[in-house]
Amino acid sequence: MAKKERESQFSEEINIVKEIVSMVLYIAFVILAVWFILTFVGQRTEVVGNSMYDTLEDGDNLWIDKLSYRFRDPKRFDIVVFPYQDSSVYYIKRIIGLPGERIRIEEDGTIYINNEPLEENYGYEIISPNMIGRAKSNIILGEDEYFVMGDNRNDSKDSRFEDVGNIHKDELEGKAVFRIWPLSKFGKVE
Repeated sequence: MAKKERESQFSEEINIVKEIVSMVLYIAFVILAVWFILTFVGQRTEVVGNSMYDTLEDGDNLWIDKLSYRFRDPKRFDIVVFPYQDSSVYYIKRIIGLPGERIRIEEDGTIYINNEPLEENYGYEIISPNMIGRAKSNIILGEDEYFVMGDNRNDSKDSRFEDVGNIHKDELEGKAVFRIWPLSKFGKVE
């Protein structure tokens, strides 16, 4: 009888060890999967400030697609996230100018791409003359550079200003695709 009790106790100890190993492997797999998703696929981010008003508002929570730009180039009017001057602060803006294009903003606030007025309706208001910045003169984008602007054109620090400048493709963290919160605005970001 004592032998059977020892075998039963030993069997129970082995089962506990198996359960612990199984749990540790499961937790490691979950951590690895979450790391992979947040590093290569996408992540949640919160909008801070009003530079993208009225498309996005302070406090909006978004899902950022980090994968698609590995397979295709960004398009005009995509809303993108990028780091500000290699810091932990990230900006969210709309792509206005594409690689190789020439950008200029006139005193009346009209945006020109390659000497043609830009047809768009994202700007919340007409650009005031003091917010034209370096776009008063032609800005010629390099082969991997993008010109970005906030939709709230008179309250946005963006490519019009030297400290932001043109954004290189490898600086783009991803594209905003989906609003998670607030629920009243839940859905695709456009």
